[in-house]
Order: sequence, then C-alpha cells, then structure tokens
Amino acid sequence: MKKTLLYICFWAFAFCANEKAMAQENSIDKTNIDSLALPEGMQDQTIDSLIHLWNVRNFLTTNEECSSSNENPTFEPEVYINRLDRLPNVIEVPYNEVVQSYIDRYASRLRKSVSIMLGASNFYNPIFEQALETYQLPLELKYLPIIESALNPQATSRVGAAGLWQFMIATAKQYGLEVTSLVDERRDPIKSSYAAAQYLKDLYEIYGDWTLVIASYNCGPGNVNKAIKRASGEKDYWKICTYLPRETQGYVPAFIAANYIMNYYCEHNICPATTTLPPSSDTLQITKDVRMEAIETYCQISMEEIKALNPHYRTALIPGGKRPCTLRLPSQGINSFIEKADSIYAKSQSLIGNRKVVETQTTVKATTSTSKKTVTVRNGDTLGAIAKRNGTTVAKIQKLNGLKGTNIRAGQKLRVK
Repeated sequence: MKKTLLYICFWAFAFCANEKAMAQENSIDKTNIDSLALPEGMQDQTIDSLIHLWNVRNFLTTNEECSSSNENPTFEPEVYINRLDRLPNVIEVPYNEVVQSYIDRYASRLRKSVSIMLGASNFYNPIFEQALETYQLPLELKYLPIIESALNPQATSRVGAAGLWQFMIATAKQYGLEVTSLVDERRDPIKSSYAAAQYLKDLYEIYGDWTLVIASYNCGPGNVNKAIKRASGEKDYWKICTYLPRETQGYVPAFIAANYIMNYYCEHNICPATTTLPPSSDTLQITKDVRMEAIETYCQISMEEIKALNPHYRTALIPGGKRPCTLRLPSQGINSFIEKADSIYAKSQSLIGNRKVVETQTTVKATTSTSKKTVTVRNGDTLGAIAKRNGTTVAKIQKLNGLKGTNIRAGQKLRVK
C-alpha cells in the first residue's frame, strides 16, 4: 500500500511543473465543443432512469443537514488547473475548454445526479476499487462508470451496451460474462467490474498510455488505431482526438470532469445524498430453476428488492436448472430460503410449467357434419346451375338424392349438403 501511495505521489509531483503548459497545449477550438456527443452517462435519459432505481429510492435521501447554497460558483481557469493538479492520480488530467464545459454541465444541469452518484458511490466504489486493485490498475478508473452509466446497473445504451461498465455483448462474452435470454452478467456489479478491469489491463498492454486506453474503452481499439494512423503515427490522445468518433472526442475530457466533480463537489455547493446502508446480504448457490415470485411468497422479500439485488437476471426466472446460479438475498432471507427450500422449489415448478416432453398427434379424427341443406328446383334449373349456386358438384347432388341421370323437375326438393 505504501509503495502504491508513493507511486501516485511521484506521478502527481512529476506532472505538477508542466500542468499549465499542458492546459494551453491541450486546448481545443471552442467552436467545436458544441458538436461533441455527450457520453451515455451524461445524457438525460440515463440520469432519469438512475433516479427511479429501487436502491436509490430506498437507500439514498436528500441531505437535510447540508446547508450549502444551491448556487454554482465560477472560478478562473487557474483554479481548475490547480485543483486537477492536486488530485492523487496516475492518469494525467489536464485542463482545457472541453474539460471546463463538462465540469460546468456536472456542476449546473446535472447537480442532482451528481448528488445521487456521490451517495451511490458508497455502494459501488469498494467493488470498483477491489477489482482495479486486483489487476494493479489506477484507482481513478473507478470514475469511468460515472460517464458510462451514471452508476446505473440497469443502463442500456442506444447501441446495446449494458450495465455499469457498458459492455457490448461480444466484448462481455470475450471476458467471461454470460449473456443469454435469461441472464445478463453485464449488469452484475461484481462480475462486470472484474471483467472491465481485465479489459482495461489488456488495453494498457497494447497502448501503454492511459488516455488512449480510456478512448479505446469507449470506441474500441480499431478506431483508436485508425486515428493514430491518420495522425501520422502520433500516440498522444490530444493530437489524435479530432480523428476519433464524436463521442470519443469528448470522452477523455468527460472522464477528467468526472474526476474533478467527484472530488470538488463541495466547492460547487453540491451535497452528497445521504446514504443509508442496506441490510447485509449474502449469496446462495442455486441448482434448480426458481421463480422470484416463490421467493417473495416464502421469504417475505419484495419482488423489487430481489430484482435490485440480482440485476443480472433478465426475467423473474433464476435458471439454476441449466447451470448453477448465484442468488443474492438479505441475510435474514437466506435463512428463510434454506428453511423453506422445498416449498419454494415446488411453487416455482408450478409457476414455470415448462413441458420437457410433449406427445404428437399421430392420427386425425374424421369429423362428420350433421348439417343438411335442401333446395327447391326452379323453372329452368339444371343440376349444374344448382351445384354452382351452392358450392358443390353435380356428382355430389346425384349421390345425395339417388339420381342416376340429370333429369329434374320444377318444385322438386333436392339435398345439396
């Protein structure tokens, strides 16, 4: 731990002397700022869905003791440069007008979401930090989910990326996450965090530069490699960013802004949401199919809470019969599940009702029609005309009426069905 802290301090000190120069060098024409696409975690629909999450509604509340003004103060650029310089980061976080524009958005329009994310980070940061530490990665990468999903495990992007770390299906499967019609481990906070850490480590082995790693995490190595080629082999994000997709051009600045606002929220009069830690939870290994409705009935846990604790299950079915599955419940619910397991499994089976074998129909039963229809022969009628009017044939009329020829007379009754 001491070595890690010394390493971070060393890099922070090394960047200190050149920070102002980098801020000027990394500036981008202000006319281009408005054309940049916002990262998913800064878009209104992602923020709105975060606010309505069960765990947000139940464990995060407005901090009534916070006496800060709701006014967002503004500062000179040198203040922002100095604050960014003081962050104990391995990854460089320079200042420019794009970074400023994202800081302004967080500190003004997204103030409420920042307050919620500060509260939610008490749940998620320990998970993120443990995963990053396992792979010996810079801990400031824990702010990537801020701009990816606004700390919403249920977030889904317009292109299908899902979860806190916004994995696409192909990348998720490449890093061992299961994605089926029943299970989506991209939404599992723990498993997805370790997969993301492994992915980030692999990207760093390719580029050896954290800003390029962050850009690549957003748009993929292929787009970064093409940008490097178009920039005559330059491997500095700030020199290749104009060759990157629109969202990625603002992605690293948004990451820097997230680092800033999550550390300097007080200076902008933002109060973190008060966090009430949820009851302790634990996991069970499930080896049979279980319906959440059965757990709700016998363990007295609401369906909403079960889903919130197990966001990686796409339906109310936990498919333990297909392969062993993990079920997370409040600690008291674990005991109830163990005691009433037989009843839970039995009720689940009655709710599932999936047939493993069905019999096929090998013979078709003949059906006979009992309906009869009789017509009266009119002057000038022939059997052909009568058959045509009644959707039948001459032969059928002859058979029904015992006729050997085609002679008929007016007023005669004939069966046509």
